[in-house]
Amino acid sequence: MTSSTRGRRGSYSVGIARRQKIVEAAAHRFAEEGYHRTALTRIAEDVGITEGGLLHHFPSKKHLLLAVMEHRFTAEAQWWAHLKDDADGRTVLRAMVAATERHLAEPGLIELFVLTSAEAADPAGAAHALFAERYQRAVEALAGQLRGAMERGTPREGTDCAAVARECIAVSDGLQLQWVISGGTLDLAGAVRTHADRIARTVLPDGLGL
Repeated sequence: MTSSTRGRRGSYSVGIARRQKIVEAAAHRFAEEGYHRTALTRIAEDVGITEGGLLHHFPSKKHLLLAVMEHRFTAEAQWWAHLKDDADGRTVLRAMVAATERHLAEPGLIELFVLTSAEAADPAGAAHALFAERYQRAVEALAGQLRGAMERGTPREGTDCAAVARECIAVSDGLQLQWVISGGTLDLAGAVRTHADRIARTVLPDGLGL
């Protein structure tokens, strides 16, 4: 390996690490201060670079927004992956409520999610592919956890786990929109808990709620 090859690989690794630091700093700022109230210069300062250096990695604030949303989706998937393999149906539904409580700990990221999801409706928009992949993976993952629980007796045999997963995710996302529109006055966790409780009473063999 030549010194120039090692240099290129070293520079690439440094670039990847710096990009990750920018995304993490932006996620923190957006969560604390909101997207519109956060200046790129503040994020650059947090990372220890100039605004020009930040724009080298992300040509615009919107590019950075999409990277932050991708970071959020990855973190969310990793959190769900820690759910025990032998979790029953009630535990899976309770995890929906716990996931909502995690979101509420970073309210700025809920606003970002709602903001970006509106743009995802445009097939030509940059957010479309990101959200399409997110929904496919989220539904498949949640449905898989419910199917595993069904093999152990919960939910009831014959439950359409994919339909339940899709409904739970749709309700969660819709309530996040209502939470933003209400200025945070909606009891988001309570509303998700009410829905999960109703699903539990419908699909669990004992007919009990959460």
